[in-house]
Amino acid sequence: MSHFLGEFECKLDAKGRLMIPAGLRKQMPEAEKEGLVVNRGFEKHLVIYSRKEWDKIMEDLSKLNQYEEKNRQFIRYFTRGATELSLDAAGRILLPKSLLEYAGASSEVVLASQFNKIELWSKDAYDALLDNEPDNFSKLAEEVMGGAGRRADV
Repeated sequence: MSHFLGEFECKLDAKGRLMIPAGLRKQMPEAEKEGLVVNRGFEKHLVIYSRKEWDKIMEDLSKLNQYEEKNRQFIRYFTRGATELSLDAAGRILLPKSLLEYAGASSEVVLASQFNKIELWSKDAYDALLDNEPDNFSKLAEEVMGGAGRRADV
């Protein structure tokens, strides 16, 4: 499994198209052929997946017991607005207007790599999120990563 790396400030054009930065495009060579999928994130942002990664997630979701209400609700909310994206000849993707409105993204956005996915945030929302960094980040790291069986070389 490949993991994306980097944080990129980008601009949307008037039609909602986003030029995928060259440094990010190099990390996903299959995107031109297989496409990408975008959907809503858990916070007010969007998440972009490679088609292969999205298919893995769909496989996991298909294993949930759909006779249980909470599972049906989760599937509905998680997949709400999911859209296939294709790169055009210039390396741009056209983001759905409804998803851009959900994320509050108008012109300036940040693409933030998160392991197997890319988060798309409005620049203002992303800056506000990171401005709220905990006073004691090392304490948070200890609580999240310091448990038994965790790597000690970080």
